[in-house]
Amino acid sequence: MALIGYARVSTADQTLALQHDALRSAGCDHVFEDRASGAKADRPGPTEAIAYVRRGDTVVVWKLDRLGRSMAHLIETVRRLEAKGIGFRSLTEGVDTTTPGGTLVFHLFGALAQFERDLIRERTSAGLRAAEARGHKGGRKPVVTPDKLVRARALLATGLTVREAAARVKVGKTALYEALASLGTEPAA
Repeated sequence: MALIGYARVSTADQTLALQHDALRSAGCDHVFEDRASGAKADRPGPTEAIAYVRRGDTVVVWKLDRLGRSMAHLIETVRRLEAKGIGFRSLTEGVDTTTPGGTLVFHLFGALAQFERDLIRERTSAGLRAAEARGHKGGRKPVVTPDKLVRARALLATGLTVREAAARVKVGKTALYEALASLGTEPAA
């Protein structure tokens, strides 16, 4: 049962020394690292660390934000580790999923993150309903306006193709096809 460290800094000019020292002091046998923004989805360090660890090992980070791009991403990563029988420990926050208390704390983080996502979804939905009640329609404005549709239909009547008519009224061919289909008017390609 090994402790495997993961360290990350956001830019090339930052140093990993503090994290390395803390991870080595915690007993990590091997430390994987990245010099990349936490927001980047493609970071090789966590992928390599997760591929390296075996059942019974523990992935150790200096702080929670070193491993996950967001709380949801961190929870997803730790759940994948748990499913493989691998523990997770964050030195700064004192989270250790190899202990019952640490697992409880981590699952509380997960519940709070889900609660936050649900609140955001609820507020967004309420905002859209309120805007709709005031006469505002949510979503993207249609690309093919009624005026452009009238002009495109007139161009089609002169024998132009949908592609040519769409180019003249400055809309995409697919958008024009969809607008025409919504009227029940589908010209030949």
